[in-house]
Amino acid sequence: MIRLAVAGMAHPHVTYIFSELPHRPEVELVAVSDPDPANLATYAESIGDVPAYADHRQLLEKHDVDVVAANGVFGDRAEVVVDALRAGAHVLADKPLCTSLEQLTAIEDAVAGARGMVSVLFEKRNHPVTLAARRLVEAGTLGELSLIASTGPHALRHRSRPPWFFTPAYGGVLADLAVHDVDMVLALTGAREGDVVGISGKRGYPQYPEFHDHAAMLLRAGPVTATIDAHWLAPEADSSNGRYQMRLVGTRGTAEMRWTEGELEVATHDRDTWLEPLPPKRRPAEDFFDALLAGERPEIGNAESFDATRVALLAQRSADQGGAVERWRI
Repeated sequence: MIRLAVAGMAHPHVTYIFSELPHRPEVELVAVSDPDPANLATYAESIGDVPAYADHRQLLEKHDVDVVAANGVFGDRAEVVVDALRAGAHVLADKPLCTSLEQLTAIEDAVAGARGMVSVLFEKRNHPVTLAARRLVEAGTLGELSLIASTGPHALRHRSRPPWFFTPAYGGVLADLAVHDVDMVLALTGAREGDVVGISGKRGYPQYPEFHDHAAMLLRAGPVTATIDAHWLAPEADSSNGRYQMRLVGTRGTAEMRWTEGELEVATHDRDTWLEPLPPKRRPAEDFFDALLAGERPEIGNAESFDATRVALLAQRSADQGGAVERWRI
């Protein structure tokens, strides 16, 4: 039996955890925490009758848990992660794992002496489009990857966002939204070093002076050049939250990954355009719990969690400092 605690419910991605529980009779939710009573009330039905605390440290003192799911305010997550590791638990964290390179160093220091690991919920990895695209890349269908271009539009719907979202506690667009695509670039290329430049701006929401609503990065990942943009300017009348896409350009073909539409369009030098058949979808937290129950390492462990976070934070630092080139190595 896995004893699970949820520490923080500041973002709707916490539903990835709650929605996994009906599939997991071997996982028991034993306690939750959140400093905001409104968040506890929002998820009262999912929480049920387990103990709820205002402070995650109270939770960790009173309960011996195997996994802590960290889903709190972005700027506060690092403290939760470090405390959970020191308590001997694994951490399943929503992205962003943290909001600064100093926080990331603190997490790495904590995990070095801990029995637990950190796994970030990079849910794009489990999307059928991603699984099929990785299969094509690994089979050499596209040849050698040369260029990657992705876009991550999001609808802000700012009136429904909590106040902290528009403060430094948010951490920045590249650290939050673009980290998904950084993780994809690293997974697809296997790159271990490169350079990154970021830039960000604010155009749509002058009432939030500290909030930048769009950003982009130029990322060199080994021999591959990637461009990644992310923003909070997606049309709010659109029924989707934004149309996420990534284009892979190889020496033998291209693939258009359309996550929102659930399509993978491919063309090569030998074959005209086709829609690649897709495998079944996997739930965001499925791989983590499958691996833990089997006594194995999940696909996204310490290295994958830290590597994508580091590159995204370097891009964010570059943007915050006016576009300075940041060198990275993992």
